[in-house]
Amino acid sequence: HAVPAVSPQAVAGCRVAQALTQYFVGANYGWLLAEGLFLQRLLGTVTGHRRLSPFLLLGWGAPVLFVVPWVVARVLYENEGCWERNEKAAVWWIIRCPILVAVAVNFVVFVWIVRILVAKVRAHQVSRGDTRVR
Repeated sequence: HAVPAVSPQAVAGCRVAQALTQYFVGANYGWLLAEGLFLQRLLGTVTGHRRLSPFLLLGWGAPVLFVVPWVVARVLYENEGCWERNEKAAVWWIIRCPILVAVAVNFVVFVWIVRILVAKVRAHQVSRGDTRVR
C-alpha cells in the first residue's frame, strides 16, 4: 500500500499548529516568570509605581522573540513534514534555551521570595515579643 500524499494545505496547517504550540508553551513559561517577578516586586517594595505593561510584554511578547527565529530556522534548515521531528539540535535549542533560562531565573526568584517571606515573618515575631507566637 502506498502512503497517500498529504496536501500542501494540510502540511502548512500542521506547521502553523506546531508554531502556535511552541508559542503557547513559551508563553506559559513567560507568564510563570512574569508572575514570580511581579510577586517579588510586591513583596520587596512597600510603595512604588506598579506597572503591569512590562509583565504583559514578558508573558505575551517574549515568546515571539524565539518562536519567530525557530520558524525561520525550520524553514531554512529542517523544513520536512509537519516539524514534529527535531533532528537538528541547534534548531531545537532555539526553543529550549530561552525556556531553560526562564526556569533558572524563576528558581532564583523563588528562592529570593522565600528569603523575603522568612525575613518578614522573623521581623514580625521579634516585634511582638510574645513567646507563644514564636
